[in-house]
Amino acid sequence: MTDHPRRIVVLLAVILAAVTVLSLLTGRYPQAGILGPARLLSDPLSRALVVNLRLPRVVAAILVGASLGGAGLVLQMLFGNPLVEPGLIGISQGAAFGAAASIILFGGTAWLMQLNAGLGAVAGLILSYRIARHMRFGGWVLRLVLAGIAVSALFSAGVGLLKFTADPLDELPAITFWMLGGLWNSNWARVAAITPIILPGLGLLLALRWRVNLLSLEDSITFSLGVPVGRDRVIVLGAATAATAAAISITGVVNWVGLVVPHIARRLVGTDTRYALPASILIGAILTLVCDTLARTVVAGEIPLGIVTALVGSIVFIMLMVSRGMNIHR
Repeated sequence: MTDHPRRIVVLLAVILAAVTVLSLLTGRYPQAGILGPARLLSDPLSRALVVNLRLPRVVAAILVGASLGGAGLVLQMLFGNPLVEPGLIGISQGAAFGAAASIILFGGTAWLMQLNAGLGAVAGLILSYRIARHMRFGGWVLRLVLAGIAVSALFSAGVGLLKFTADPLDELPAITFWMLGGLWNSNWARVAAITPIILPGLGLLLALRWRVNLLSLEDSITFSLGVPVGRDRVIVLGAATAATAAAISITGVVNWVGLVVPHIARRLVGTDTRYALPASILIGAILTLVCDTLARTVVAGEIPLGIVTALVGSIVFIMLMVSRGMNIHR
């Protein structure tokens, strides 16, 4: 193995650092543009704006993007399907159902929405897993994908029923706006709530990234290599789900990051998860941070993050599909 993938990962880390600084200095105070060092040093209000408003939002965007990018790559490798992303196995729709139920039952209290969205995401995976274990046909991967599709549809129907019963003047707009995704309500308390979940989850995935290569093989081959497939698959899925659930709980539904980022990572560093997973985590953080910066600066108001990621992600995905040499799997 040459040093090329390692150099790409280091370069991505440098790009993330540069984008972070640029995002911190970009905004609409005192007018649309970039804050200069002189103003930051001389203006206490500018420093307070960066430290108390922009910095927690930037950290949240990095954590969310890293979670979605890393989880997307792991899920695509485990399921052997380049179109798999967290929404396919019930995680995203479970979170949406939990948040919608919280808005209707508890009035949209911020920490309760975050808690119920996280619990809904975990419930989506557990339900998909249990249904897959009771199915009587097909291999494990096929059963889990089919179960995830069914569970996603079930939760989507539940969200539709909650929308139907919601107050059209208060609760329905809140549900709709949450499902569009966004980081407008980011603060240090929310960052502190998700960091103890996301960082250990991503750390565990990085520690086991070489095993994801083995888990992406046929079960018979993996067993012959002495790898406990069932145990390792549960651990990896659990770590990916925990990180994704924590991310979705504060952003709402943010699509396309978990789908398109793994394709970009494999194009840059190859399919070896030892390099593809760190690259996917970094690219996910960069993409989400760039999209969130665009969402809050392009217009006088704020565009929901889910709309921007869908627009940018779909354009990038089309470019990858029509370009030569797209590598969608191992």
